[in-house]
Amino acid sequence: MRAMKIVMATIGLAFATNALSEDAKAPVTPEVKRNILDRHDQSGVDGKEIVVGTADFPKGGVIGYHTHDGDEAGYVLKGDLVWKVKGQPDKTLKAGDYFFNPRGSAHSLIAAPGGEGGTSYSTWIVDKGKPLATPAP
Repeated sequence: MRAMKIVMATIGLAFATNALSEDAKAPVTPEVKRNILDRHDQSGVDGKEIVVGTADFPKGGVIGYHTHDGDEAGYVLKGDLVWKVKGQPDKTLKAGDYFFNPRGSAHSLIAAPGGEGGTSYSTWIVDKGKPLATPAP
């Protein structure tokens, strides 16, 4: 009985060690740096604000699927990015390309695979007092 407990403990330790080593090997997704540059109340429109900002994508950087309580107009300043909109084919964007996400559209933006990352600039017209972005499933 005691030998069985030792064998079971050894097997458990082996599985735990293997799981920890697998976690250590898991790739880490580089963080996208978001910068809100300015925000203003929209003139003549109660409850709306205009927000402008950038997102700097390192190689492998990803902004996961999310939505906005308003519209987003964006522009790629540098590099190559992939614009993903649920229900539509992915679109590779290069510096000088633009994109538009209407209110509630679940979308994502990522550094293009094989590229060096990039930077986007966006203007949002959104409901004031709500989060700028909400994660989407």
